[in-house]
Amino acid sequence: MELKRDHDISAEHAIRVEKVKEIEKRGLSAWPEPKEVNSTCKAIVDEFDDQKESPVYQIAGRLMAIREHGKTIFATMQDASGKLQIYIKHDAVGDEQFEIFKHLIDIGDIIWCQGTAFKTKMGEITLKVDLFVLESKCLHPLPEKFHGLADVETKYRQRYLDLISDPESRTRFRSRSYIIRAMRSFFDNHGFIEVETPMLHTIPGGAAAKPFVTHHNALDMDLYLRIAPELFLKRLVVGGIERVYEINRNFRNEGISTRHNPEFTMVEWYVAHKEYNWMMNFIEQLIKYAIKQAGLKEQIPFGDHVIDFSKFEHLSMQAAVAKYLNVSEKQLLDDIDSFLKKYNLKPARKDASWGEKLLVLFEELVESQLIQPTFIIDYPVEISPLSKRDPKNPQFAARFELFVAGMELANGFNELNDPFDQAARFKDQVCAREAGDAEAHHYDADFILALEHALPPTVGAGLGIDRLTMLLTNTTSIKDVILFPTLKRKD
Repeated sequence: MELKRDHDISAEHAIRVEKVKEIEKRGLSAWPEPKEVNSTCKAIVDEFDDQKESPVYQIAGRLMAIREHGKTIFATMQDASGKLQIYIKHDAVGDEQFEIFKHLIDIGDIIWCQGTAFKTKMGEITLKVDLFVLESKCLHPLPEKFHGLADVETKYRQRYLDLISDPESRTRFRSRSYIIRAMRSFFDNHGFIEVETPMLHTIPGGAAAKPFVTHHNALDMDLYLRIAPELFLKRLVVGGIERVYEINRNFRNEGISTRHNPEFTMVEWYVAHKEYNWMMNFIEQLIKYAIKQAGLKEQIPFGDHVIDFSKFEHLSMQAAVAKYLNVSEKQLLDDIDSFLKKYNLKPARKDASWGEKLLVLFEELVESQLIQPTFIIDYPVEISPLSKRDPKNPQFAARFELFVAGMELANGFNELNDPFDQAARFKDQVCAREAGDAEAHHYDADFILALEHALPPTVGAGLGIDRLTMLLTNTTSIKDVILFPTLKRKD
């Protein structure tokens, strides 16, 4: 038997390959068909009763430890439910099976076994095995310890090793699943319809971001991986689906950090005949529901902080900048350039508006200080090209963003449904692109046509599922809540 592979074959690997050859010489298979199971490791422990005779259990799992003691062997088996000690005694399994286990079975192998449960003198619930079968041979040793900087890259590149070795990692990804399940339940309970919209777009839109570009050969046209589903979801509201949501994968051709991955998961939703104050309250209730369904409390540790999700603050962007710079809002309005100069900051373009300058101060100096849940409202309209203007103050958008632990968690606003205003703002974005802003929106004529068929008053929002999972599981790197994060190619 010869296995061809790119990496070096270790001595241990070669030994295990020889064991496979020996197994086959005995007329057995190292990877046979599965056998039926009737229980799990956790269930055997939970059901154990000293006062009753044990039923015959059949379970399957991975061997995580093996301890030989002459004619007896103790091993630790792990399945999806947890771990269980198993006991292989020479007299119980016979010469052939005992020799196979002793000489041909290794840590990492997946076995099926049958037996009855008992409690050892040390008080540990254990399965006394009377029959076992190798179900899948592991050709590499498992990592003895799986933590620390030295193992970080392997942890992400070989996630299966992380999941095998680290119960906290398995718990974290189960929590992610519970959070998404809770969200679906919450939306369904509030009369929403879940949909799927295209991931290949002819025009990138719905967010200010650099897209990934691909090419469709048959149509001989460039397409863009979705940066947001927004414009398609709003088309559905025009069509009469007045409460709609999508749990979606988005792709943005941007940098990688502890809080950014080029592909990520969001939930985005739209509600007709509601406005952004209603939506902020809805998001509060959604997050609290997800926390409850995940079995957590509203006070959650995260890094060096305790995040209190029982209360949410509301601040205008101007007030937030004034607060954290310890100046008055009037000073910001009258002399914003002096503050940019003081902190050595520059907008992306020379003729930047007051609102664009305010955004620079906010992103560079304030965002990271918003630790407790805070809705930032009153965004300048020129940095909100898809938002409706605030009727009380038209230079601002009826928009909010939710920040927690210095991260943007959600973004929402009253949707711009005036096709003339939207067309003018798209044109402004085109000018910004021509001036060098690679993240500015394109002009989407088809979306304008949809708006001309009347979008009802609508509010929409998007919430980052990866970041929410980080917060609720006390995880400071987004790579630890994405099963297979994007990594630099290994040469």
